Amino acid sequence: MSTIEILSIVLKILSAVFVFGIIILVHELGHFVLAKLMDVKVNEFAIGMGPKLLRFGKKETRYSLRAFPVGGFCAMEGEDEESRDPRSFGSKKVWRRVLIVIAGVVMNLALGFILLVIMLSLLMVPGKDGKVMFSSTTISRLSEDASSYKTGLRPGDKILKINGKGVVTDQDIAILMQSDEDGVMDMVVRRQENGRNKKVKLPGVTFEIKKDENGNRQYLIYDFIVVGIERTPVNTITQAAKMEYSIATLIWRSLGGIVTGKYKLNELSGPVGTVDAIGQAVENVARQEDIRDGLYSLFMMVVLITVNVGIFNLLPLPALDGGRLIFLIYEGIFRRPVNPKYESMVHAIGLGLLLLLMLVVTFSDISRLISGG
Repeated sequence: MSTIEILSIVLKILSAVFVFGIIILVHELGHFVLAKLMDVKVNEFAIGMGPKLLRFGKKETRYSLRAFPVGGFCAMEGEDEESRDPRSFGSKKVWRRVLIVIAGVVMNLALGFILLVIMLSLLMVPGKDGKVMFSSTTISRLSEDASSYKTGLRPGDKILKINGKGVVTDQDIAILMQSDEDGVMDMVVRRQENGRNKKVKLPGVTFEIKKDENGNRQYLIYDFIVVGIERTPVNTITQAAKMEYSIATLIWRSLGGIVTGKYKLNELSGPVGTVDAIGQAVENVARQEDIRDGLYSLFMMVVLITVNVGIFNLLPLPALDGGRLIFLIYEGIFRRPVNPKYESMVHAIGLGLLLLLMLVVTFSDISRLISGG
């Protein structure tokens, strides 16, 4: 292995550690800040898992940096065991504990939104006219000879749904259309007729499919162009919110696809695959003629990861924030908590299963890297 290849691997690892570290720090900081605001005693605030590399703090909270940057925790008094301390987690009202539990997810989504605003404000390259344009979901140009025109689509239509799934950004349009197998899809659009806007259902809108010499599907051919919207401070905020919603929806649909069997377990990307993807995004920055293009892609990668971490933590699984939320909802409804011993046991089992899943996915990542797949 050459020196350049070694340096490339080191760069990928350091880049991934930095990105993971920031995302984990932001998530755990959400729990930490809300715990302090709710007067809950925090015993330890840790970034990373495994053996301690660094530890400091002489007051009630100890701070630590641990060896493996794949997680972190905010250990609160009485969170996983019974405690008579008046400042324990379990002694606080349910609504206060709910706020503490969801604070990490909120912080991840807030980080994603802030990065999107920065991307849209500073990292988009202007066109030849010096203007930065956002893509809308409204059709600007569409030839009367186009397949979609012949099957119902018209210029001026604002696409609202494709095959029953909501559309918020042009990215939604691209993902939903390219994932369609036969190029025939049901659409719902908002159309102006007789001076009034109304929703119109368009069943069987058809697009041409590009195939290879063996007749296999390659990609769907777009036959329309959407309206461009000039960037302003107000619509930058709006566009960032729409993009985050679109990313969150995509992640949620992907998780649903795993549950239903649409996506296989070996298609998941774990720590190794994510490290490789982040490293490639960092290396790509230097290859771009305009550095803003590379930084835009890198920021988008970080947004995808932080939103993914937030949504994944909301899943109602033991050891995750969503699992803890289920126990709190139970307590709020039935006015009594689950025995802390049993809850702790459930979370421990859940953590073990999650670690096992991580090992399986990591093995899959390594196999793909070795095979070049």
